[in-house]
Amino acid sequence: MKFYEHSFNYDYTFPAVTLAYFLRYPNPYSRHVLSSDVIDRYIDPETNRLHTVRLHLKKSKVPAGILKFLPRGLAGPGGASQSYVLEKSTIDINEGWMETESKNMEWTGILSVVERQTYKRQRLSEIASSSRSGDDLQPQRHKETTTCKTVVTFVSHLGQNKLLSWKKHEHAANVEEEAPKQGLFAAWSTAGIQRTIELIGVKRTKSALVNGKEGMNVVLERLRNGGIVGVLEGMRRDRMEVLGADGH
Repeated sequence: MKFYEHSFNYDYTFPAVTLAYFLRYPNPYSRHVLSSDVIDRYIDPETNRLHTVRLHLKKSKVPAGILKFLPRGLAGPGGASQSYVLEKSTIDINEGWMETESKNMEWTGILSVVERQTYKRQRLSEIASSSRSGDDLQPQRHKETTTCKTVVTFVSHLGQNKLLSWKKHEHAANVEEEAPKQGLFAAWSTAGIQRTIELIGVKRTKSALVNGKEGMNVVLERLRNGGIVGVLEGMRRDRMEVLGADGH
Protein backbone atom coordinates (compact mmCIF):
# COMPACT_ATOMS: atom_id res chain seq x y z
CA MET A 1 0.00 0.00 0.00
CA LYS A 2 1.27 3.46 -0.95
CA PHE A 3 0.08 6.94 -0.04
CA TYR A 4 0.55 10.26 -1.78
CA GLU A 5 -0.41 13.60 -0.23
CA HIS A 6 -0.46 17.06 -1.77
CA SER A 7 -1.89 20.47 -0.79
CA PHE A 8 -2.38 23.66 -2.76
CA ASN A 9 -4.46 26.82 -2.78
CA TYR A 10 -6.93 28.33 -5.24
CA ASP A 11 -7.03 32.10 -5.36
CA TYR A 12 -10.81 32.01 -5.70
CA THR A 13 -13.76 31.98 -3.33
CA PHE A 14 -15.13 28.71 -1.99
CA PRO A 15 -18.46 28.96 -3.92
CA ALA A 16 -16.54 29.54 -7.16
CA VAL A 17 -14.21 26.59 -6.58
CA THR A 18 -17.01 24.18 -5.72
CA LEU A 19 -19.00 25.27 -8.78
CA ALA A 20 -15.93 24.85 -10.99
CA TYR A 21 -15.41 21.38 -9.53
CA PHE A 22 -18.74 20.21 -10.96
CA LEU A 23 -18.14 22.01 -14.28
CA ARG A 24 -14.51 20.96 -14.75
CA TYR A 25 -15.13 18.38 -17.50
CA PRO A 26 -14.28 18.86 -20.26
CA ASN A 27 -11.36 21.31 -20.21
CA PRO A 28 -8.09 21.51 -22.19
CA TYR A 29 -6.32 19.40 -19.53
CA SER A 30 -8.94 16.63 -19.35
CA ARG A 31 -9.51 15.50 -22.90
CA HIS A 32 -9.27 11.90 -21.73
CA VAL A 33 -12.64 12.29 -19.97
CA LEU A 34 -15.29 10.96 -22.34
CA SER A 35 -18.43 11.55 -20.27
CA SER A 36 -19.70 12.56 -16.82
CA ASP A 37 -23.09 11.58 -15.44
CA VAL A 38 -24.86 12.42 -12.19
CA ILE A 39 -26.38 9.21 -10.81
CA ASP A 40 -27.55 10.59 -7.45
CA ARG A 41 -27.91 14.02 -5.84
CA TYR A 42 -29.79 15.20 -2.77
CA ILE A 43 -29.71 17.68 0.11
CA ASP A 44 -29.76 16.22 3.60
CA PRO A 45 -32.73 17.93 5.33
CA GLU A 46 -31.01 17.79 8.73
CA THR A 47 -27.58 19.13 7.81
CA ASN A 48 -28.42 21.03 4.58
CA ARG A 49 -25.40 19.39 2.99
CA LEU A 50 -25.40 18.57 -0.70
CA HIS A 51 -24.49 14.96 -1.56
CA THR A 52 -23.63 14.01 -5.15
CA VAL A 53 -22.58 10.79 -6.85
CA ARG A 54 -21.18 10.95 -10.38
CA LEU A 55 -19.75 8.45 -12.83
CA HIS A 56 -16.93 9.47 -15.19
CA LEU A 57 -15.83 7.48 -18.22
CA LYS A 58 -12.18 8.02 -19.02
CA LYS A 59 -9.84 6.72 -21.67
CA SER A 60 -6.29 5.94 -20.67
CA LYS A 61 -3.17 4.03 -21.55
CA VAL A 62 -1.94 1.24 -19.31
CA PRO A 63 1.72 2.01 -18.48
CA ALA A 64 4.26 -0.35 -20.03
CA GLY A 65 5.47 -1.24 -16.53
CA ILE A 66 2.02 -2.65 -15.71
CA LEU A 67 1.18 -3.95 -19.18
CA LYS A 68 3.98 -6.52 -19.03
CA PHE A 69 2.29 -8.19 -16.07
CA LEU A 70 -1.07 -8.54 -17.83
CA PRO A 71 -2.29 -11.33 -20.13
CA ARG A 72 -2.27 -10.44 -23.80
CA GLY A 73 -5.52 -8.98 -25.05
CA LEU A 74 -6.60 -7.64 -21.67
CA ALA A 75 -5.83 -4.10 -22.86
CA GLY A 76 -6.10 -2.66 -26.37
CA PRO A 77 -3.25 -1.90 -28.79
CA GLY A 78 -0.49 -0.01 -27.02
CA GLY A 79 -2.26 -0.46 -23.69
CA ALA A 80 -5.31 1.63 -24.68
CA SER A 81 -8.27 1.18 -22.34
CA GLN A 82 -11.37 2.83 -20.90
CA SER A 83 -12.49 2.81 -17.30
CA TYR A 84 -15.18 4.22 -15.04
CA VAL A 85 -14.41 6.35 -12.00
CA LEU A 86 -16.99 6.68 -9.23
CA GLU A 87 -16.99 10.09 -7.54
CA LYS A 88 -18.79 11.00 -4.30
CA SER A 89 -18.89 14.48 -2.80
CA THR A 90 -20.39 16.29 0.18
CA ILE A 91 -20.61 20.08 0.46
CA ASP A 92 -21.41 22.19 3.51
CA ILE A 93 -21.77 25.68 2.06
CA ASN A 94 -22.41 27.28 5.46
CA GLU A 95 -19.33 25.84 7.15
CA GLY A 96 -17.29 26.25 3.97
CA TRP A 97 -15.95 22.79 3.19
CA MET A 98 -16.31 20.05 0.59
CA GLU A 99 -15.08 16.47 0.79
CA THR A 100 -14.76 14.24 -2.27
CA GLU A 101 -13.79 10.64 -2.93
CA SER A 102 -12.98 9.14 -6.33
CA LYS A 103 -12.08 5.53 -7.06
CA ASN A 104 -11.58 3.39 -10.13
CA MET A 105 -14.20 0.77 -10.98
CA GLU A 106 -12.08 -1.31 -13.37
CA TRP A 107 -8.63 -2.89 -12.96
CA THR A 108 -9.13 -3.02 -9.19
CA GLY A 109 -7.49 -6.43 -9.02
CA ILE A 110 -4.36 -4.85 -10.50
CA LEU A 111 -4.39 -1.45 -8.82
CA SER A 112 -7.05 0.17 -6.67
CA VAL A 113 -6.74 3.97 -6.49
CA VAL A 114 -8.79 6.01 -4.01
CA GLU A 115 -8.41 9.79 -4.11
CA ARG A 116 -9.82 11.90 -1.29
CA GLN A 117 -9.88 15.68 -1.42
CA THR A 118 -10.85 18.26 1.18
CA TYR A 119 -11.63 21.82 0.11
CA LYS A 120 -11.89 24.53 2.77
CA ARG A 121 -12.73 28.21 2.77
CA GLN A 122 -9.92 30.50 3.93
CA ARG A 123 -10.50 34.15 4.77
CA LEU A 124 -7.58 36.57 5.03
CA SER A 125 -8.13 39.99 6.59
CA GLU A 126 -6.81 42.87 4.53
CA ILE A 127 -6.59 46.55 5.25
CA ALA A 128 -8.03 48.43 2.32
CA SER A 129 -6.23 51.65 1.58
CA SER A 130 -8.43 54.71 1.74
CA SER A 131 -8.57 57.23 -1.06
CA ARG A 132 -9.23 60.01 1.43
CA SER A 133 -6.23 61.84 2.79
CA GLY A 134 -6.07 62.23 6.55
CA ASP A 135 -8.52 59.39 7.13
CA ASP A 136 -7.19 57.44 10.13
CA LEU A 137 -9.92 54.79 10.10
CA GLN A 138 -9.41 52.49 7.15
CA PRO A 139 -12.16 49.96 6.37
CA GLN A 140 -11.29 46.28 6.77
CA ARG A 141 -12.24 43.72 4.14
CA HIS A 142 -11.78 39.99 3.71
CA LYS A 143 -10.10 38.15 0.87
CA GLU A 144 -11.30 34.59 0.44
CA THR A 145 -9.28 31.74 -1.01
CA THR A 146 -9.82 27.98 -1.01
CA THR A 147 -7.37 25.31 0.13
CA CYS A 148 -7.35 21.80 -1.29
CA LYS A 149 -5.71 18.81 0.37
CA THR A 150 -5.43 15.58 -1.62
CA VAL A 151 -4.64 12.15 -0.21
CA VAL A 152 -4.38 9.21 -2.63
CA THR A 153 -4.17 5.56 -1.59
CA PHE A 154 -2.78 2.87 -3.90
CA VAL A 155 -3.28 -0.85 -3.30
CA SER A 156 -2.24 -3.59 -5.74
CA HIS A 157 -3.57 -7.13 -5.46
CA LEU A 158 -1.91 -8.46 -8.61
CA GLY A 159 -0.75 -12.02 -8.08
CA GLN A 160 -2.44 -12.37 -4.72
CA ASN A 161 -5.05 -14.91 -5.87
CA LYS A 162 -2.36 -16.94 -7.55
CA LEU A 163 -0.32 -16.89 -4.35
CA LEU A 164 -3.25 -18.04 -2.23
CA SER A 165 -3.94 -20.84 -4.68
CA TRP A 166 -0.32 -21.88 -4.49
CA LYS A 167 -0.43 -21.93 -0.68
CA LYS A 168 -3.51 -24.18 -0.71
CA HIS A 169 -1.80 -26.54 -3.12
CA GLU A 170 1.31 -26.49 -0.97
CA HIS A 171 -0.67 -27.38 2.14
CA ALA A 172 -2.53 -30.21 0.39
CA ALA A 173 0.69 -31.72 -0.93
CA ASN A 174 2.19 -31.58 2.57
CA VAL A 175 5.65 -30.83 1.25
CA GLU A 176 7.86 -30.31 4.27
CA GLU A 177 10.97 -28.50 3.13
CA GLU A 178 11.18 -27.33 -0.46
CA ALA A 179 7.62 -26.01 -0.86
CA PRO A 180 7.87 -23.51 2.05
CA LYS A 181 10.94 -22.04 0.40
CA GLN A 182 9.09 -21.72 -2.88
CA GLY A 183 6.09 -20.22 -1.07
CA LEU A 184 8.31 -17.60 0.56
CA PHE A 185 9.94 -16.80 -2.78
CA ALA A 186 6.49 -16.46 -4.37
CA ALA A 187 5.45 -14.09 -1.59
CA TRP A 188 8.53 -11.94 -2.17
CA SER A 189 7.92 -11.90 -5.92
CA THR A 190 4.25 -10.96 -5.49
CA ALA A 191 5.08 -8.19 -3.01
CA GLY A 192 7.72 -6.81 -5.36
CA ILE A 193 5.31 -6.73 -8.29
CA GLN A 194 2.67 -5.01 -6.16
CA ARG A 195 5.13 -2.36 -4.94
CA THR A 196 6.23 -1.71 -8.51
CA ILE A 197 2.65 -1.20 -9.69
CA GLU A 198 1.84 1.05 -6.72
CA LEU A 199 4.90 3.23 -7.44
CA ILE A 200 3.82 3.55 -11.08
CA GLY A 201 0.41 4.69 -9.81
CA VAL A 202 2.05 7.33 -7.59
CA LYS A 203 4.08 8.66 -10.51
CA ARG A 204 1.04 8.96 -12.76
CA THR A 205 -1.01 10.59 -10.00
CA LYS A 206 1.55 13.36 -9.50
CA SER A 207 1.16 14.34 -13.15
CA ALA A 208 -2.64 13.96 -13.05
CA LEU A 209 -2.95 16.27 -10.03
CA VAL A 210 -0.97 18.99 -11.80
CA ASN A 211 -3.23 18.69 -14.85
CA GLY A 212 -6.29 18.64 -12.61
CA LYS A 213 -5.31 21.89 -10.92
CA GLU A 214 -4.55 23.56 -14.26
CA GLY A 215 -7.90 22.40 -15.63
CA MET A 216 -9.72 23.81 -12.59
CA ASN A 217 -7.92 27.14 -13.04
CA VAL A 218 -9.08 27.27 -16.67
CA VAL A 219 -12.69 26.74 -15.60
CA LEU A 220 -12.36 29.28 -12.76
CA GLU A 221 -10.96 31.88 -15.14
CA ARG A 222 -13.83 31.28 -17.57
CA LEU A 223 -16.23 31.64 -14.66
CA ARG A 224 -14.62 34.91 -13.60
CA ASN A 225 -14.61 36.42 -17.08
CA GLY A 226 -17.83 35.10 -18.58
CA GLY A 227 -19.89 33.55 -15.79
CA ILE A 228 -21.78 30.32 -16.39
CA VAL A 229 -22.26 31.21 -20.06
CA GLY A 230 -18.49 31.54 -20.48
CA VAL A 231 -17.92 28.15 -18.83
CA LEU A 232 -20.53 26.42 -20.97
CA GLU A 233 -19.12 27.95 -24.14
CA GLY A 234 -15.64 26.76 -23.17
CA MET A 235 -16.98 23.26 -22.49
CA ARG A 236 -18.62 23.23 -25.93
CA ARG A 237 -15.35 24.17 -27.63
CA ASP A 238 -13.39 21.58 -25.68
CA ARG A 239 -15.90 18.87 -26.50
CA MET A 240 -15.72 19.71 -30.20
CA GLU A 241 -11.92 19.54 -30.10
CA VAL A 242 -12.05 16.13 -28.39
CA LEU A 243 -14.45 14.81 -31.03
CA GLY A 244 -12.26 16.24 -33.77
CA ALA A 245 -9.15 14.62 -32.29
CA ASP A 246 -10.93 11.26 -32.20
CA GLY A 247 -11.87 11.57 -35.85
CA HIS A 248 -15.67 11.71 -35.32
